[in-house]
Amino acid sequence: MPKDLIYSNPKNPLGVFKFDETVANVFPDMLHRSIPGYELVLSMIRIFSGLYKEENRNYYDLGCSLGAAAIAMAKALNLKKAQIIAVDNSEAMIKKCQENIKKAALKIPVNLKCADVLDIEIINAKIVILNFTLQFINKEKRTEILKNIYNGLVNGGVLILSEKISFSDIVEKEYNEFLYVEFKKANGYSDLEISQKRTALENVLLPDTIKEHLERLEACGFKKSYVWYQCINFASIVAFK
Repeated sequence: MPKDLIYSNPKNPLGVFKFDETVANVFPDMLHRSIPGYELVLSMIRIFSGLYKEENRNYYDLGCSLGAAAIAMAKALNLKKAQIIAVDNSEAMIKKCQENIKKAALKIPVNLKCADVLDIEIINAKIVILNFTLQFINKEKRTEILKNIYNGLVNGGVLILSEKISFSDIVEKEYNEFLYVEFKKANGYSDLEISQKRTALENVLLPDTIKEHLERLEACGFKKSYVWYQCINFASIVAFK
């Protein structure tokens, strides 16, 4: 896979982080080296999909980027009457996603949409994936999208929400930020790359605490929500309607 070298040299002006063609070209490497346990999360999405699959339902991957979660889900959905709807607002990501879906030769149809996830109507859904997507949505809109998902899920439907997280305790927050920097260094990122990307992501990626996530899910109607995974400042939650 092409190596992420986007921030390896000084940038002036730095600009804000965007999901453009440059990022799309190196995104698999970026995710692998930037998110602890990313492959595990994908593996568990496949397992969750196998556990809760049901015929005649829709399956959504909101903020699908290159389609990794949609493909993981599809591999577990050996169903005759079902479809996956994968949505992203980046044309560059959707283009690459289309190529990846084609290469995967999946047995279930994947309907790709280049659109804002806030504009998507969730209908007859059994499983919805938000895999490191909500953190990029305006905080004031996060309840809206979760309510939309809840209303579109059938009874017994499942939401899998994976996110970078924050911490209310300042000491815990600083310690996890320190560990995360060390994780990225161990994966080959330089101090310059880490610093420039952090600055580029300011006011773009805005994480919530786990408590905020769980309270928001409850307020939107989800009857049970469990944190099934956490490593450093990344976590994943499974929520049930």
